[in-house]
Amino acid sequence: MADTELYVRDDVKGFLDMLAAMNGPQMDEVPLAEARAAFATMGQLAEADAHDLAVVRDLTCPGPAGEIPLRLYDPRTSREAGPAVMFFHGGGFVIGDLETHNAFCTELAHQLDLPVIAVHYRLAPEAPFPAAPDDCEAASRWVAESPAALGFQVTGIITTGDSAGGNLAIVTAQALSDEPAAVPVVLQAPIYPVAGPVEETFSFKTFSEGFLLTARTMGFFSSNYAADPADKRNYPILHDDHAAAPPTVLLTAGLDPLRDSGRDYAAHLVQAGVDVIYLEARGNIHGFVNIRKAVPSAQRDVTALTDAIKLMLARHG
Repeated sequence: MADTELYVRDDVKGFLDMLAAMNGPQMDEVPLAEARAAFATMGQLAEADAHDLAVVRDLTCPGPAGEIPLRLYDPRTSREAGPAVMFFHGGGFVIGDLETHNAFCTELAHQLDLPVIAVHYRLAPEAPFPAAPDDCEAASRWVAESPAALGFQVTGIITTGDSAGGNLAIVTAQALSDEPAAVPVVLQAPIYPVAGPVEETFSFKTFSEGFLLTARTMGFFSSNYAADPADKRNYPILHDDHAAAPPTVLLTAGLDPLRDSGRDYAAHLVQAGVDVIYLEARGNIHGFVNIRKAVPSAQRDVTALTDAIKLMLARHG
């Protein structure tokens, strides 16, 4: 194994040692409600504080199975026409909600000086695949054409999200490329996404035990999500036209079992001629955007992401 794969940051090691000492139950060993509550509690303890913003407002939009909860974040009380960020939370399509990623959404809005609309799509197993991508697509189409409800005119969409949400960021961008919305997707910024099968990758074989996200947890998520492995809405690397992807900023974690999935997808885009900024948080683990208090060095990785998004928007503005 190369030295780069062996490197673990000091604060990451401290966090992993703390989790190992706690020796808590596996996610599939407790009722689902407890697993969801435990994820939320970890965020409350390990995540950085939220920024105070001018606007933090809950709203809803129509979805294929009823109203979809959304949350609008904006550092400005009023805004001229411009791009908006669609944020899809992580959690394996099974856990996570608007609250678990609230602080990170305020970080994005603060750093980018852009409105962020977070989407609480339906979760599995109550609503298995393709409920999540269906909801994210519906919410994005609604944002593209609802200036009265939002209070500003959206001229372009930026899709982003972490882990499962990174998958949904890509899948939504592909859906809005295949069948355009009222405004285009001007950039996608998936964060340690699931883009294709991971079980045979080097990173899965190397980091799926002892680095927060485990093979067992991924199996729990996959069995509940019950996706079709041949469907591009599950594995967006199967899409037949990567050249149609928008400019892309892609961030992975060096010690993440999903790392090589993100690397492979970025390589496909580069080979298709898409403008890509690829960032890797060396020595960091999956889930770092939600543990910035416990792992302070993760803030540098988040800032690198937002700086890259601003650079890419300037390049293609």
